[in-house]
Order: sequence, then structure tokens, then C-alpha cells
Amino acid sequence: MSDNFQQRGGSPWGSPPGGGGSGNGSGRGPRPPDVDKIIKEFQEKIKKFLPGGSSSGGKQAVLVLIILGFVWLASGLYRVLPDEQGVVLRFGKFVKTTQPGLNYHIPFPVESVLTPKVTKVNRIDIGFRSERDSGFSSAAGGVADVPQESLMLTGDENIVNIDFSVFWVIKDAGNFLFKIQDPEGTVKAAAETAMREVIARSDIQPILTEGRSLIETDTQDIIQKILDEYTSGIQITQVQTQKADPPDQVIDAFRDVQAARADMERSKNEAEAYANDVIPRARGEAAKILQAAEAYKKEVVAKAEGEASRFLAIYNEYKKAKSVTQERMYLETMEKVLADIDKVIIEKNAGSGVVPYLPLPELKKKATN
Repeated sequence: MSDNFQQRGGSPWGSPPGGGGSGNGSGRGPRPPDVDKIIKEFQEKIKKFLPGGSSSGGKQAVLVLIILGFVWLASGLYRVLPDEQGVVLRFGKFVKTTQPGLNYHIPFPVESVLTPKVTKVNRIDIGFRSERDSGFSSAAGGVADVPQESLMLTGDENIVNIDFSVFWVIKDAGNFLFKIQDPEGTVKAAAETAMREVIARSDIQPILTEGRSLIETDTQDIIQKILDEYTSGIQITQVQTQKADPPDQVIDAFRDVQAARADMERSKNEAEAYANDVIPRARGEAAKILQAAEAYKKEVVAKAEGEASRFLAIYNEYKKAKSVTQERMYLETMEKVLADIDKVIIEKNAGSGVVPYLPLPELKKKATN
């Protein structure tokens, strides 16, 4: 090959023959390296590691085959990103999945690798279509209702118009790619089936008010169970209810009924609040009266028992000493009768017959005041 280049009068880069190819200041710079020489030197080095052959052409072929073999083996290295899973195929058949990082497989055509994204959250809307869906456009709020998907029969034989979204990710890339043919269609069918099952055993009132969270949880569990039975390799992350209303044809009447029910509940709560205020008070007053009557009863009974005991005690003393007892009874009776009246003592043996009365109890009262 170098002889051909010399016959054409130059090097492989087309430099003209003669005239300063040694870089002696002619202004054209140094001559490029001789490729043929480099190849020959490389071949000489390789020959040291190869057994002797019949010809130099055979040795070159072996060298090329060895290099190609190294390149072919090196092509089996592949990298799986953190948000991916590696799916290894052997002659088109699924063999295994590999985790993020640097991995190796038997090079093509024996094995090949697919690396689908497994952390991307996918969304499927059921009962409505939004602008993000392909081929859809709407001028009224960007959402179009799909009645054949959203209208469902409740457990109390009412119809509810419910729109919801299902969010899912890939948990097993191998099963996802080869166990189900239409992943999105499968998720959509399973979600609609699960929601209809949950709605069919629920009353309409909880569906429209406080029972949505429970419905979402039950629906997610049923969808996941169905997909696991299909070995779909899909994980449901969330079921989110977008709307739950009566059908459009009766929504106005239903709202009137709801308003009437709200008024009924308000009136009922007000009545219960009034009853909770009046009844305890009345019960307290009744308990107070009963306690006062019981106390009066005990007081009267105790006083009567005391009078009876006193009478019996006096009677017993009267039997023992009649005159003394009579005098004592007389004095005690007069003390009670004359206690609150002005008193004048008349003594016939006194000079004028009138004896001054000194009210000692009154003096004691004044002294204490």
C-alpha cells in the first residue's frame, strides 16, 4: 500500500513528493505519521502472542476475529437507570429482570434488553375525558363527560354519576411487558369493574358526602386484587374521585331534596339542643324538690320522735314525783309564755306591792351588741 502512495507521489494525506518533508523550515509543518508503519508495528506486536501461521493474511484474519470477538462480548454491557428496570430477552423470550446499575447480558442476537420506566406515575380517567387525552378538545371547561362509564347503580337503587381517576406504576417490568397485551385497557376495565362493585353495595347518601374516602380505598384494593390475578406487574397507587353527583336530568330536584334534608337536620339539631337544655334543668328541679321533701320528712319524724321521747321521759319522772314534776312543768311553760312580753312583778308583801323587774337576758343581749 505504501508503494501505491509513493507512485501517486505523496503520503496518505496527499503531500507532494520531495521538497522538505522533514520539517526543515519550509513552512509546511511536520509530515503526518506513517499509518502503514504504525499498522505493521502493531501487527508485529500481536504476532508475538499468536502461533505461527501459513501466511501473514491468515494472521491478520485471526487478529480481526479476536478484536471483533472482544467488541461483541463488550456489547453485552448495559446500564439501567434508577427509574428503570432491565428486562432481558433470550431469542425474544422473557428471561429475567435486572435492577438499576451496570449489568451484563449475552450479546445480540442471543439476548437483548428492554429498559422501561418504572417510576413514572400513569393516570387513567374513567367517566370523563380531559384535554390531556389525545384527540380530545372541549371549549367548556376542558372536560367531557362519558355517561356510559360514569353512570352506576347504587345499593339503594339510585343512579349516581361518578368520575374518578386511577394512578398506577410498573412494579414488575417483565410481567408488565409480556403477561398482558393492553396494560391501559386492562387497568381501565378492572377499575370500572371494581368501582361498580363498590357502588352497588353502597347507599347514595354516603357516596355523595362523607363516604368517598372509604369507596376510594375499597376500589383500590379490588383493582389491585384483579391485576395481581392477571400477574400484570402493575401497582395501583391511588384512586381519586373527581365528581359524584346524581344524573344531570334530576340533579336540580335532588338538590332541593338535599336542601330540605339539611333544613330538617338543622331543625332537629335545634330541638335536641333545646331538649338538652330544658330536660336537665327540669330533672335538677325535680331532684331538688324530692331532696327537700325527704329532708322535711326526716325533720318531722325526728322532731316527733324527740317529742315522744321527751314526753315519755317526763311521764316517767311524773310517776316518781308528781308535785315536783308539776311545778317544773308549770315553770317551764310560764317561761315560754312570758318570754316575749313586758313583765311587772306584784308582791303583796312589798311596800307598794310592785317589784321592779330586771330583764337580765335583755342586758346580756345589749352587752354582746
